[in-house]
Amino acid sequence: MKALGGPFRRAMAAAATLTGKRFGLLVASSLVATSAIVAAAMTSANGSGPLAALLGRSLAADRAPALSAPATTTPEESRGSSRESDQQSSPPASSAPESAPPPESSPAPEATPASDPEEEPATPEEPAPEAGPIKHVFVVSLASSGYEAAFGATLSQMPYLANTLRPKGDLLSNYSLLADAAVPNSIAALSGQPPNAQTKADCATYDEFPSTAAVNSKGIVAGSGCVYPVTTLTLADQLGSARFSWRAYMEGMVDPETGKSGTCVHPESGGAEVPVPGGYSARLNPFVYFHSLLDLGDCATNDVPSTEFEKDLRKVDSTPNYSYVSPNLCNAGVAGQCPVGSPEGAAAADAYLAQLVPKILASPAYKKDGLLIVSFGMANPAVPVDPAATTVAPTAADPLKVGALLVSPFVTPGSTDAVAYDPYSLLKSTEDLFGLSNLAGAQVSRVKSFAPARLGENGGD
Repeated sequence: MKALGGPFRRAMAAAATLTGKRFGLLVASSLVATSAIVAAAMTSANGSGPLAALLGRSLAADRAPALSAPATTTPEESRGSSRESDQQSSPPASSAPESAPPPESSPAPEATPASDPEEEPATPEEPAPEAGPIKHVFVVSLASSGYEAAFGATLSQMPYLANTLRPKGDLLSNYSLLADAAVPNSIAALSGQPPNAQTKADCATYDEFPSTAAVNSKGIVAGSGCVYPVTTLTLADQLGSARFSWRAYMEGMVDPETGKSGTCVHPESGGAEVPVPGGYSARLNPFVYFHSLLDLGDCATNDVPSTEFEKDLRKVDSTPNYSYVSPNLCNAGVAGQCPVGSPEGAAAADAYLAQLVPKILASPAYKKDGLLIVSFGMANPAVPVDPAATTVAPTAADPLKVGALLVSPFVTPGSTDAVAYDPYSLLKSTEDLFGLSNLAGAQVSRVKSFAPARLGENGGD
């Protein structure tokens, strides 16, 4: 039981940040989820499988949610010191050499009691994953009005993205979405889980997967649902297990009970979200759809209001290895979500980028070893040319072709990559950057990674 102290401390610390119904839900789900994880880990062969991996992550990390300022050591120093400490404290794997047998005339040696299993030398840990030259990834997710609206030479509605930022980076000209809604694309980019009937409908209700949902050998959950079981792992789980830091920054995220800024805000199970026009929506926050993050407190700790982002950018030490930035519905460029008379759609998203991106590019972490990914996680629905008319504005030939942009000291400015990429590729590439294994749909051989081909070729020059 002593070994289980870490997960329970984490759950209790996360619960301390919540009130009312959310407190009760977190406590109940944490106990149930932790019990399920422990039971499965103890009964599975050799403790293998995703449940055992999740338990191992929690026990190895043995950390409570960070409610205070981050430590002053860098992620590299932290991982390095952890490995050095493990190497110093772990006894060698080989046993001590046997002593020479006593002479026949000598009395037989006294029998020694069997050693306590709890005191037996621990087996050496597997080497922790290590990042390549890029150690800080920033993902900004927007709504797309079409490839030409974003990157077109003459039709672009996003002049900052197309004319100022694009010459600095590598354009993924054949990046396409899996569906037009936000939820299926962001879930695929976070976990590799494919779209299903409910996610394609943008999860109108916050429904759990049924307990009978089957999981195949790649970890893909069958059936339809929005909130994935605790056995479904995500990129955030992988990062935490490998001792990398992550944070998701949500603009306008407010706790509905208090009316104040909150963390990991989502509807109650089975409930429907009624977002404030132009404000925060859980549909733009993929981290709230996974029990692996909800039940052990990771979401409550690391899924935070965007007001924390500028604070974290001030120092390399406080900047997460992986930052996911999601603006509100208006600034994301979702059609019809901005106040009347103000820029909306692609123009609103471009104005948001022009305000946000210079802060990222000026940050110490980006300058040292950063990569900015400007991606589009949904396609705008067609809107009427005239609110009183029944016709709609012309759409792109392929509304799912949206493009994406990589900006980094490690990419060639002004370059173009025409390989076919999608949200699975975004997950696979990020995993490759941090030396992680590939999850679910990212394991498929046809899914391409832009990490090996485009990053680190010029050594940051």
